[in-house]
Amino acid sequence: MNASPPRFPPEFVFGVATAAYQVEGHIENDWSDWERAGRVKHVAGAGVDHWNRWNEDYRLTRDLGATAFRMSLEWARIEPQRGRFDEAALDGYRRRLVAMTEVGLRPVVTLHHFTHPTWFHRETPWHRPESVAAFRRYARACAEVLRGIDAVVLTFNEPMVLLLGGYVQGVIPPGIADPRLAMPALGNIGRAHAAAREELLTHAGKLPVGTSQNMLAFSADRAWNPMDHALVRLADEAYNHTFLEALVTGELRMFMPGLFTTRQTLEGARDSLDFVGVNYYTRAHLRFVRRPPYLEFHYRDPLGRGLTDIGWEMYPEGFTQVLLSTRRYGLPVWVTENGIDDRLGTRRSEFLWRHWASVLQARTAGIDVRGYLYWSLLDNFEWLEGWGPRFGLYHVDFATLERRATPACDYFRSVALDRELRPPREVAPPLRAPAPVAATG
Repeated sequence: MNASPPRFPPEFVFGVATAAYQVEGHIENDWSDWERAGRVKHVAGAGVDHWNRWNEDYRLTRDLGATAFRMSLEWARIEPQRGRFDEAALDGYRRRLVAMTEVGLRPVVTLHHFTHPTWFHRETPWHRPESVAAFRRYARACAEVLRGIDAVVLTFNEPMVLLLGGYVQGVIPPGIADPRLAMPALGNIGRAHAAAREELLTHAGKLPVGTSQNMLAFSADRAWNPMDHALVRLADEAYNHTFLEALVTGELRMFMPGLFTTRQTLEGARDSLDFVGVNYYTRAHLRFVRRPPYLEFHYRDPLGRGLTDIGWEMYPEGFTQVLLSTRRYGLPVWVTENGIDDRLGTRRSEFLWRHWASVLQARTAGIDVRGYLYWSLLDNFEWLEGWGPRFGLYHVDFATLERRATPACDYFRSVALDRELRPPREVAPPLRAPAPVAATG
């Protein structure tokens, strides 16, 4: 007899993820300044006009069988000048949240998704202690928006990505490229998380509060090289777990030779996570080199599956690994992002099938994974990659902004509604995306 297909329990949440700057359009913040300075390939401009089309986008989400919608509040809309709050923006976000709940979508709300008001880096940058008070003030305004809303809240999206991109490589705002300031900045982000959680619990009620942590699977680039294996162990702890550990223990301890070493007490941060948010996309292969920072990372395709169109390995085994690694926290887990750049729309259903199987594998092993949010509902502005990548379940014509369902929409709907994880009909391994972009490292 054939075994029954694995099933998701009725309470498991399927949803989608978005971020304000990537979809809303016409936002003035540090990223729009960065674009005007010519530091990126493209400009976000009107985005995909979610600011005006949110009702349509909620309907598209419900059509998928999804019951959760991740959005972010845009700090630059809410506090365009230091200490001055825009009531129209606050009211606009409140209306959207209420409407979301009315159509059967639970909001998953991010307070900080990479972007800042234009005044922030000049007046209260993350490496200075004043940044904590600035974020507390903003979080209090967000708490009023969320009052009475049954939401899941993420204070920060991918703080390690912000740190490495903004304070080490200098390729995203604030573009400092001074690793000496990186650890004070990370410590203050941890303190800001704790301060924001206090404001939310005081003014918005008992909402679950966490962060979304970008987690990578790491492998030694050369299986025979012990230094590559040592880097894998160090990178896994430093990149995937240091910040989360700090919000559990109240102590930020980082050791990554050639990059960072720190030990800080984060006041108020101990036991400040109600859940762990996991963003997972791929695996990085690490190689030891004899010059600072003593490592290189590469995206490889050792299993012959074909890199995704952005040049990343499709490696669902790593998804299982990072989910299992959250066992150390003893907390519920939300998959707050997982997705594929699939510009022809031919691989997304297989990607979902294999990664949902990883979620079920982790749940069987005892990890309390409560929900899965696909990145993203829509094709959108993908930061340094601009308008090239297409992660959306719905294809967006960037000229007309028309939304069109990709083939993966039917598959997403079938699993979200029926709860049975069967392989999609169109899977015919091995699938390869045509002409993937060159991987960077």
